[in-house]
Amino acid sequence: MKKIRVAVIGYGHIGKYVVKALDEAGDLELVGIVEQKKSLHDCRKQLPEIFFTDDIANIKGVDIAILCLPSVLVPDAAKMILKSGVGTVDCFDRYGDDLLAVKKDLHKVSVANKVVSISAAGWDPGTDSIIRTIFEVAAPKGITYTNFGPGTSMGHTVAAKAVSGVKNALSITIPEGFGFHKRCVYVECEDGVNIDEIELNIKKDRYFFHDLTYIIESDDIDNLTDNGHSVVIERKGAASQTGNQRFTFKSTVTNPAVTAQIMVSSARAAMKQLPGNYLLPEIAPIDLLEGDDRDQLLRRLV
Repeated sequence: MKKIRVAVIGYGHIGKYVVKALDEAGDLELVGIVEQKKSLHDCRKQLPEIFFTDDIANIKGVDIAILCLPSVLVPDAAKMILKSGVGTVDCFDRYGDDLLAVKKDLHKVSVANKVVSISAAGWDPGTDSIIRTIFEVAAPKGITYTNFGPGTSMGHTVAAKAVSGVKNALSITIPEGFGFHKRCVYVECEDGVNIDEIELNIKKDRYFFHDLTYIIESDDIDNLTDNGHSVVIERKGAASQTGNQRFTFKSTVTNPAVTAQIMVSSARAAMKQLPGNYLLPEIAPIDLLEGDDRDQLLRRLV
């Protein structure tokens, strides 16, 4: 069986876990990692068996690129790679209009270049989006509440770290119930920087301005860091005109590890779709699984 040739874009927290997930996948193989030029020497020293480069054009025969990048960098990076004729998978983690705008933009580029891209292929948005879809299948009328945490939000943490004057940061999501949350952002300031100015800039960021956000100054962020997170998705609705149908999904995850695994599974699924951009609810779940024998997969699943 010819393996799917995968390039990894970015070797940070998620990138490292993607490499581990690829090592476990029998139908995919890692053919190279794209990293910043300043990091190449250290990366090559740590992993001499892996080909590192600062340009995906230097990696030959790539079928799909997994983008392990902050969400703000995803749209431009994905478009550049798609235009070269290589498909992409990303874990863009913004919701609503932001995500749909990215999807629309990448769909046009994917179709024009006859390749597939999958966006928001994390756990939320991502596989949790599939759960919400299934809940609505069973109870078309009703309300679904998604309650995150307590746990570390990678997207919010990256956004806080990007604020001028922040030396290090950690964003913790705390559920308030019924889909409402508050954010506790622990911040280590650069020397001479006022925490009040940082607080204003963090609260203005799109990641934070919808939620009650507390800024807490700290002198040792690393001592507070834990990549664990959790979610409870609940729906109360009606099925066949009968109310009081209740559904609950609960999970506890190590954030970068499960995100990486879902991205690797999505890379597999991308090879089975027509050109265009997809979100996970648009893809048959069985396409995410390893194995070409559908009868065998269905025997196990149904």
